[in-house]
Amino acid sequence: MSSKEPRWTQTWMGGVRAAGVDLGYPGQRLGLPEEGSGAIAGWGRRIAALVIDWMICTWAITRLLLGIDPATSPWVPALVFAVQYLVLVAFMGQTFGHRLAGIRVAAMDGGDPRLLPVLVRSALLILAIPPLIFDRDHRGVHDRVSNTMVVRM
Repeated sequence: MSSKEPRWTQTWMGGVRAAGVDLGYPGQRLGLPEEGSGAIAGWGRRIAALVIDWMICTWAITRLLLGIDPATSPWVPALVFAVQYLVLVAFMGQTFGHRLAGIRVAAMDGGDPRLLPVLVRSALLILAIPPLIFDRDHRGVHDRVSNTMVVRM
């Protein structure tokens, strides 16, 4: 084994990059910039937006506005989340959490997504598993099916 070859553990523990394969940056295959406005949003921003939106739906809307205890009716925050996500992303391109995290949902042509793709995206997002299966461009199953991407503003 030469010093230039990766160790056998690097190919499966560290992924293909550790084995010396360059896949480029997330979004490069889509023609997006590596950094700045229009670049694929990183996981930190996406998770922060999700947490903010979930807190708004659970506490501000479900508990304070509707007066329902999320512990006794756990489906209510999920329903509120789906409705607010559908309405805000379909008409504004982003939720409150997205806005605070500096990201937005975009169609693959860079414009705002249409209503039907956002409806499909929202339904898959609520299932929780599709967002956990993603590609090297940080697009989950819900993004790929709805032909959308999450980009920085």
